[in-house]
Amino acid sequence: MPSTRRRFWLAKRQGVMARWLFKEEPDHYSYADLEREGTTLWNGVTNNLARQNLRKVRRGDRIFYYHTGKEKAVVAEMRAASDSQSDPNSDDPKAVVVKVEAVRRLQHSVLLQQIKGDGQLASWDLVRLPRLSVMPVTEEQWQRVEELSKEA
Repeated sequence: MPSTRRRFWLAKRQGVMARWLFKEEPDHYSYADLEREGTTLWNGVTNNLARQNLRKVRRGDRIFYYHTGKEKAVVAEMRAASDSQSDPNSDDPKAVVVKVEAVRRLQHSVLLQQIKGDGQLASWDLVRLPRLSVMPVTEEQWQRVEELSKEA
């Protein structure tokens, strides 16, 4: 059986909608800001692996919104409203942006502490690569976060 990472990329090549997690400091730009504005350009990603991931985002992909900093929690869902593209406002030729739109807040935020303690999520890049700001989410990981968000 292929690894979860391999299954993710195989599904992506077959045209299946992908799932992602994007991180942001809520003091800089929170999900409430996105709700108020409706859409925004997700930019400012400088890490090479995060940029590679951002380049793979396509219109319609589902995205978890993760608040970093003091909160450290998955708080909401957004959707890619455009394919990734070069950042027209950057002098850096490698800079990438994606237009995203607000979808919904999760019933309850899912704390990083919960994710680290969950056997199904412990090997997720969110835990393994804590500085990575854009990462893939498998179907299984997505479903588990959804389940955890329904628990009080």
